[in-house]
Amino acid sequence: MIRVAVLGGGIGAQHIEAYRALPEFKVTMVVDQDQSRLAHLAADEIVLANDVQMALDAEVDVIDICLPPHLHSKITIEALQSGKHVICEKPLATSLAQIRAIGQAKKATGRSVFPVFQYRFGPNLQFLQALKGAGLTGVPRAAAVETHWNRGADYYAVPWRGTWAGEQGGAIVGHAIHAHDLLMNFMAPVVGVAARLGTLVNSIETEDSAAVIFELSGGGLATSSITLGAARDETRLRFVYEHVTVTSDTTPYAPGEGNWQFVARDPKKQSLIDSVIADNVPSLAGFSGFLREVSKSITGQPNQAVAFDDGADSIALITAIYEAHRSGAWVSLPISIDHSLWEGWEP
Repeated sequence: MIRVAVLGGGIGAQHIEAYRALPEFKVTMVVDQDQSRLAHLAADEIVLANDVQMALDAEVDVIDICLPPHLHSKITIEALQSGKHVICEKPLATSLAQIRAIGQAKKATGRSVFPVFQYRFGPNLQFLQALKGAGLTGVPRAAAVETHWNRGADYYAVPWRGTWAGEQGGAIVGHAIHAHDLLMNFMAPVVGVAARLGTLVNSIETEDSAAVIFELSGGGLATSSITLGAARDETRLRFVYEHVTVTSDTTPYAPGEGNWQFVARDPKKQSLIDSVIADNVPSLAGFSGFLREVSKSITGQPNQAVAFDDGADSIALITAIYEAHRSGAWVSLPISIDHSLWEGWEP
């Protein structure tokens, strides 16, 4: 039984729901300063607390961090140093310097860090992984991802949102980070970016709109269109490989669900693609799928858990996007320790 303390009852409530569906986990503590939220999450087996230190001192195996972004790296390091594994909501950190510090703590303690990218575990993305594993996709050629969501004054009424001090970034940090992770994981690593960001919808400090161009390892090209001023929330993925074109539905918070199209470039091979998909039964999706792989990793089983390096890559990409926008220049990855934004991208 893997014992878990969840820090933060906002998105943490969805984590708790997923834990309850997995017998290998037991949530033993929830920490939140909002008493009404704590009361909503109360259960006989859960200790309720309003102090993070109580979780760090508790006899738990995992600290699950669901707090505002500016707290992520600090508490991740403290949790590692207290002998706990860490699950951390996005973004894992808000600078590459913080990523380096987390990596050092991880190495020193021998504990693991699992950045939360639950979108990877959608059923259609499992089908895509099966096609890749069967060698049917070929190399990545082009991709277009859209994060077109609707965020207004009610969303930004939470004091830390939309601020550099609290959220540590805008739409590329808190919203499109998932779509960009899917691009890097299912297409190819990003080796360069150009970008323009804007605050076009809301009266906030951070960006709520962006247009980004990516060069992928191997030569593929991709674009990302981001706005928080759409009429409704939609996420769309279109991945063009050498042999197949994959188009998602528009489900915003679970883009791997819905009706996807997997179309062979050579019509003669469509039946083969269809048969691979038909022969694969998706396993757990979303947070449940993500956490099941975490449990396998912790217990030493073969797994597809999201790794620390995946979280590090997402922070490197965010750094590159901010630099590309501010400089107006093409920015290459990886980013060196002497980069001007190594310590953070806050203006």
